[in-house]
Amino acid sequence: MMWARLLVGVGGSGLRLRASRDLRGLLRVGGAACAGRRQASSGEEALKKTPLFDFHREQGGKMVGFAGWSMPVQYKDSHIASHMHTREHCSIFDVSHMLQTKVHGKDRVKFMESLVVGDIAELKDNQGTLSLFTTEKGGIIDDLIVTRTDQGYLYVVSNAGCADKDSARMKARLAEFKAAGLDVDMEFLDEALIAVQGPSMAQVLQQGLKEDLSKLTFMNSTLATVFGIPGCRVTRCGYTGEDGVEREYLRPGLQSVELTEKLLSHSEVKLAGLGSRDSLRLEAGLCLYGNDIDETTTPVEGTLVWTIGKRRRQTKDFPGADIIVPQIKAKTARKRVGLVSTGPPVRQHTPILSPDGKVIGEVTSGCPSPCLKKNIAMGYVDSAFAKNGTAIQVEVRKKAVPATVSKMPFVPTNYYSG
Repeated sequence: MMWARLLVGVGGSGLRLRASRDLRGLLRVGGAACAGRRQASSGEEALKKTPLFDFHREQGGKMVGFAGWSMPVQYKDSHIASHMHTREHCSIFDVSHMLQTKVHGKDRVKFMESLVVGDIAELKDNQGTLSLFTTEKGGIIDDLIVTRTDQGYLYVVSNAGCADKDSARMKARLAEFKAAGLDVDMEFLDEALIAVQGPSMAQVLQQGLKEDLSKLTFMNSTLATVFGIPGCRVTRCGYTGEDGVEREYLRPGLQSVELTEKLLSHSEVKLAGLGSRDSLRLEAGLCLYGNDIDETTTPVEGTLVWTIGKRRRQTKDFPGADIIVPQIKAKTARKRVGLVSTGPPVRQHTPILSPDGKVIGEVTSGCPSPCLKKNIAMGYVDSAFAKNGTAIQVEVRKKAVPATVSKMPFVPTNYYSG
């Protein structure tokens, strides 16, 4: 995803070129793991369009196919300039392509907990959590955010690339619950969703809110009128590592454009696309489904144990619990780690080598870091090599290049906790 939900100076044509190549890799992958990660088409008309599609084109957005949608990869600014603007100021990302779902009924929490690893029952009103859909074999079907609203429903946001299999899984479970006489229902939303990310987000957004943003902490949400537009759900979260919010509009048409234009009228704010969103999330150590996690990886292997509620570990009543829970105490054969290197950039599928040249793993995501000015990556290695600071190698262009296992996030996160 998404991680948590939404979404960097250095210059030089060489770094920009490498970044664009990494993005092309991002757009190519994931089709096998997530149905529809990228829809092949001979024309743009075959792709779905968000409510902001025409606006993106008017603003100079370069549109590409992603997860079956036509999405902006970047605007007039370079990928690197956009990345750094988000880190230093504030950017808007259109994430309307993501699957949004409302779950209703008195058994809605029980329903959601039958599908995910998180403790949804412990959430307070208008509090959200990152969770995972898992298979009976312990693999990760998708990552998602579940918010327990005070309006009597759960608000769920999951990845666009997994929309078909996520919705099918939820529909199948819904049929089981209804057959058992339980009170639960679902609706899939067709509403605009944008992310406003960066250190000046609160300064910009507070001007259009009567609610005090200083009281809205990370992973909490509220229904609000934003710059005169009512019915917006504002959630403090993001996929960049920066302070930010995501907003769902109950009326997605012209009002989503109107609100975006009002935000852009502030000198701190610019539009940003998929290119900077990917490098930002990688600097923050956040996973991309289909690259870094999929149905062949468990939450323990992916270092996502923190998503599994403590109560759920005891009850073991989520899909794959009999496999996942024992892994928490026992060591898994492999583990997701961060990597730092210099020289040629490290890309997805790059072999990871031990000091003596033995293959010990594979890179799942990688790019030059605009903030750190060195190569960063994440991937899976044999657990014996997973300790931070371990010297290893990566095979780039058939040559072994020195690398070091690194703690993530690579760039410190700035989530707002009050």
